[in-house]
Amino acid sequence: MQGSSGAAMITNFLPIILIFVIFYFMLIRPQQKKQKDYEKMLSGLNKNDEVVTTGGIHGTILNVKDTTLTLRIDDNVKIEINKNAIGYVKKSRGGTND
Repeated sequence: MQGSSGAAMITNFLPIILIFVIFYFMLIRPQQKKQKDYEKMLSGLNKNDEVVTTGGIHGTILNVKDTTLTLRIDDNVKIEINKNAIGYVKKSRGGTND
């Protein structure tokens, strides 16, 4: 009698467990991959790469430090921003990480 009630309990929880597994593979796992790709992109930033910030500012990297970058956004206009403010790389110029 108790063996059948244990099996019935597992059968009742199986759909919930299945939903969590599907949730993991459809939402959590892709987000982790996206975060890993973003961190890889940030670590690969080099001098002369053309980037766009999350605020929409387009610029060229002049200097790369541990947590910040210096961007040239126009002639004689330079700004220093956090690396986390980079949205994406427009053109990778293959410079060196000085």
